[in-house]
Amino acid sequence: MVRFSVVVPVFKVQGYLRECLDSVLEQSFTDLELIAVDDRSPDHSGSILDEYEARDPRVRVLHLRENVGLGRARNAGVAHAEGEYLLFLDSDDSYLPGALEAIDAQLTACRGPDVLVFDHQRSYWWGRREPSSFGRQLAATGTQTFSAAENPDLLTLFHVAWNKAYRRAFYEEEELSFAPGLYEDAPVSNEAMVCARTIGCLPRICVDYRQRHRGAITRSPGRGHFDIFPQYASMFAFLDRRPHLDAHRRLLFERMVSHLVFCLRRRERVRPADRRAYFRHAARHYRTHQPPGFTPPRRATRDFWLLAHGAYPLFAARETVRRAKGRTWRGARAARRRLARRYHRLYYALQRRLPLQDDLAVYAAYWYRGAACNPAAVEQRARQLAPHLRNVWIVKPDAVATLPPAADHVVPGSPRYWRTLARAKYFVNNVNFPDHLVKRPGQVHVMTHHGTPLKTMGLDQQPYPAAAQMSFRKLLSRADRWDVSVTSNPHSAEVWDRVYPCAHEDLPAGYPRNDRYATATAEEVAGIRARLGIPRGRVALLYAPTARDYRKGFVPRLDLERLSAGLGEEYVLLVRTHYYYGRNSVLRALHARGLVRDVSRHPSTEDLCLAADALITDYSSLMFDYANLDRPLVIHAPDWESYRDARGVYFDLLSGRPGETPGPVTRTEEELIAVLRSGTWRGPEARALRAAFRERFCPWDDGRAAERVVRSALLGEDPAALPALLPLPERPVAPSPEEAEAAVAPDPDLTTWGLGTTPWPASDDLDQPPTPAP
Repeated sequence: MVRFSVVVPVFKVQGYLRECLDSVLEQSFTDLELIAVDDRSPDHSGSILDEYEARDPRVRVLHLRENVGLGRARNAGVAHAEGEYLLFLDSDDSYLPGALEAIDAQLTACRGPDVLVFDHQRSYWWGRREPSSFGRQLAATGTQTFSAAENPDLLTLFHVAWNKAYRRAFYEEEELSFAPGLYEDAPVSNEAMVCARTIGCLPRICVDYRQRHRGAITRSPGRGHFDIFPQYASMFAFLDRRPHLDAHRRLLFERMVSHLVFCLRRRERVRPADRRAYFRHAARHYRTHQPPGFTPPRRATRDFWLLAHGAYPLFAARETVRRAKGRTWRGARAARRRLARRYHRLYYALQRRLPLQDDLAVYAAYWYRGAACNPAAVEQRARQLAPHLRNVWIVKPDAVATLPPAADHVVPGSPRYWRTLARAKYFVNNVNFPDHLVKRPGQVHVMTHHGTPLKTMGLDQQPYPAAAQMSFRKLLSRADRWDVSVTSNPHSAEVWDRVYPCAHEDLPAGYPRNDRYATATAEEVAGIRARLGIPRGRVALLYAPTARDYRKGFVPRLDLERLSAGLGEEYVLLVRTHYYYGRNSVLRALHARGLVRDVSRHPSTEDLCLAADALITDYSSLMFDYANLDRPLVIHAPDWESYRDARGVYFDLLSGRPGETPGPVTRTEEELIAVLRSGTWRGPEARALRAAFRERFCPWDDGRAAERVVRSALLGEDPAALPALLPLPERPVAPSPEEAEAAVAPDPDLTTWGLGTTPWPASDDLDQPPTPAP
């Protein structure tokens, strides 16, 4: 007997079907059968299913003679199932990597429950991904199991078919089946939950629930949504046949009424012309199935009362008022924003008439995301070398808490923000300031940049698809505000001079943020590793992939679970995603299981690099910084051609030539595991490549870059008097076992670094902050 039978009903989903099937068949867990039911689909779905059946013996395809609908198609699949557990997956949705292995592990940990409920995320057509609201509730049970009688809150979980694994013997014993029509999930899901003697929960996000622009049943208005009434009638008939389940009637009734009202309020389900008739049906259902002595929940008393009394005119009037309030509130908010913009423009203009404050220096990084990168290193050094300066950071509200102690700050849009922009003498940023900043005579702008360019930048981007929406005139107008361009190496100096052909002066200082690599001691490194919880004797690998211009969202180019298993206990895998990306559910789940350490929101990239014995990256500018440490670098580049063609690059990272390739190159997971386990990553050839790469890209990073910037740009000292370049210093090494036992407790924030909201990465774009979803 196989472990899982995955039933996939199929109808008019040819554009999504392959992704769905692949998400099942490419799981790391393979003990499964996939039963795909072609519900007389009029498109090419049937032939796609036949193709998969021909090449994978785990696939069985049922071609129905007539279209029977989603519920009965599922029933047909169940009739052919042979697995220990039943899972249902809609054919436009998909499983996330590692989902089935996690489900199997939790089923074992919960000792084979009748039902296991797992989490999901919504994936919107414009690219946004949103975790469900049930994560904490699912996590609260751990590996314990309950019945609905023991834990009634389980009945408030999302009542759909595809977020559960059903023990097939239990499913058949209770004679569960789907009825025809829409909303077929609700009865079966609730019936299974109240009948189950043991229910387990898994907080891991396993299903990607696709929110289609068009074509989804729940977003197709019409009389079909009246199917919800016979569906719930069948659920209460099921309860009538099982008097021992009467204790659940009250909560299931409340869930039903809430669901009915939810649908009534949505134009994409119930058309305005059908609302009165729908309301009458809902009121009739209310009276028919109301349990004796039922008391409506406090949060929805009015809705329940109106249905109980069949008062549609009052309901409609209340809806009109509610929607009018929403429109009024949105309109008032928009009007306030317009007035605020006008006021701020006037206030800013008046402030610009006042004298500059020669002792005021403004710092910003990553579009006001906090104190980070080169500006942070410059500001720290300025406190020592220029104590007369008043240093002020511009940060968004959610980043204020991350500022260093006693750091002064302003919030964008506040009156003090506009005063600061108008009157500050010095401006230090690693990206461009917003277009509303007007540069006054006498103000000094220092552009520190935030990465050595591998991919094309500035005007060099023009021939490439990734720059199709960019305005290069605006880009150069922003660069025209620069007075000083801080360069990290000769390669960068050549590129910046060509791609930003403006009047600024080049300051060949090295990167201030890299000073730390030249000054950190072995004892400091040992302390960082201890705070990260890296066990003694383990090899710490930092995997830090960059963003892709040719696609949105973090899509791991590695099967991290497989990589972790392939490396074994000797290694600790730290994963840091690019700051363009938000929280990643797969990464969070792997972190929770202890397979990787998600350090995507750790406050210091430099600390992570100092702690790591080696860096694995693809095309991130972090490789140029990490080369300062003279530690192994591995390039994992499975999509080099796509990346190169979409954005353009300055040299062939994969060529193997000294000065271009910093270490071993892998294209597949197998190659990467082999390089790491064989020791190739730290062999003599790797050392030679690393030395040439370091010589080309790190000649100025001698630990005094921030001092050069402060003395030249903020204090106006003669460049000839700046600190001379020193020979490249010896780099701090990973600690010995004795040093690693330093009495430093693991940082309690380790569990949240992957879940925060204010990232601090290294990147390589000046004018491309994350694009918000529409």
